[in-house]
Amino acid sequence: MTTGTLPAEAGTTVPAVAARRPGLLAALRFETLKLRAQLRAKCLLIGAILVPIAVVVVVHSQPRPPKDTLFGRFATENGFAMALLVLGFATQWVLPLLTAIVAGDMFASEDQHGTWKTVLTRSTSRSTMFWAKTAVAIAFALVALTLLAASTIASSWLIVGHQPLTGLSGQTIAARSALELVSASWAVMALPIVGFTCLALLFSVWSRSAAVGIAAPVVLGLVMQLVGALGGIETLRPFLLSTPFEAWHGLLAAPRFTGPLLDAVVTSAGWSVVCLTAAFLILRRRDITGG
Repeated sequence: MTTGTLPAEAGTTVPAVAARRPGLLAALRFETLKLRAQLRAKCLLIGAILVPIAVVVVVHSQPRPPKDTLFGRFATENGFAMALLVLGFATQWVLPLLTAIVAGDMFASEDQHGTWKTVLTRSTSRSTMFWAKTAVAIAFALVALTLLAASTIASSWLIVGHQPLTGLSGQTIAARSALELVSASWAVMALPIVGFTCLALLFSVWSRSAAVGIAAPVVLGLVMQLVGALGGIETLRPFLLSTPFEAWHGLLAAPRFTGPLLDAVVTSAGWSVVCLTAAFLILRRRDITGG
């Protein structure tokens, strides 16, 4: 008795079990392999390691420190201050760009190459593909952030030094505590980084253009920073995705305050949920019959 097929009409057989589409794990593996093959992604990770070293060397060699920036007056003499100076600069546009370069092209590349019809009708479902691309984009953003933070802190420590740090309230922070606080300050950036990743994914799905998916989150981030700097909008600032980039300030004050960190969690999560929901609905309703 044959177990692999079931009888149909005379002279024909049909599969006993219908072919199954690849699951989420297979889609994740496929998207990861695609990303690993991209020269842009490789260059971005290499840049996240090498660029901070160059920045630290250049700033450290300056005869006068950048006193008009946060921790700038101590940056040429203290490695922890240097790492925080780089962090403050990176929050302006580097971190949104760091994630948008990959996330902004994650869905738009399928439109560019006309592969939606092939992928969704032969390989996997829309929801599986959506969550696989989202997970890979977020994972890449976090890896890039980790490399950037590690390179900045290590190069600042080795090139500038690791003397006790003067905090925002004028208190002296011992070297070991300073290292922990600086590392925690960089780790806090994961919250808005995820939010901007989801924002880039939304623009990638909606616009079907990699240029828009990459540029729009960066421009919108700069606009939100400018709006947040204006007076009289205190009620609006907590809802801007750029505000969580400042949440680390409370860690370097005395006494420490964690209110901005809690707000950063809520704001980043809110933006992430809204952007992913909108992106998923757009992709779900998209007509792919044309390619």
